Amino acid sequence: MRAIALMMTMLGLAACSTDPHLMNISSGRSSPDEFAILPTKPLTMPTDLSALPAPTPGGANSTDPTPQADAVAALGGNPGQLAAQGVGAADGALISYASRLGRDAGIRQVTAEEDVAWRSRHSRRLLEVLARTNVYYRAYEPMTLDSWAELERWRPTGVLLPSAPPAGVAKVEAVRPADNAPVLRD
Repeated sequence: MRAIALMMTMLGLAACSTDPHLMNISSGRSSPDEFAILPTKPLTMPTDLSALPAPTPGGANSTDPTPQADAVAALGGNPGQLAAQGVGAADGALISYASRLGRDAGIRQVTAEEDVAWRSRHSRRLLEVLARTNVYYRAYEPMTLDSWAELERWRPTGVLLPSAPPAGVAKVEAVRPADNAPVLRD
């Protein structure tokens, strides 16, 4: 009897968790993450030794891995733009138009606090904690835009929707609960 009471108390305390994490990406494994290991670049002799950066504690090294810059270069971009600060010349008009009615300098902190509050109110339930399930989609479902309803709302107005299929080609049959992606049928 005591064991059952102790077990019920432990389950009750586990259900009262205020952990705002909705994604369960660990899946209970205890092995190392193979994607966290980044190989270093091969050692090479620079053509000009005066071009080497001054050694500083915590500073960058020429053999340090740069996965973001490597991905940008692999996709045909300019990795040097990752270090660019401020607003680019092409986006100046957009920024001035978007901030025409004023802007709040701390908006990112405010939205981050509101999101943590939302996640703590819509966190995992007892059985979801025990089953280690992902509740991200359930928690944010009230904020999800129904793309098919928007498509049907805009279609009668005559607005061109180049990314949408023509009327009558695809209809939504069902929604897969795993990822809320619509299943299309002809």
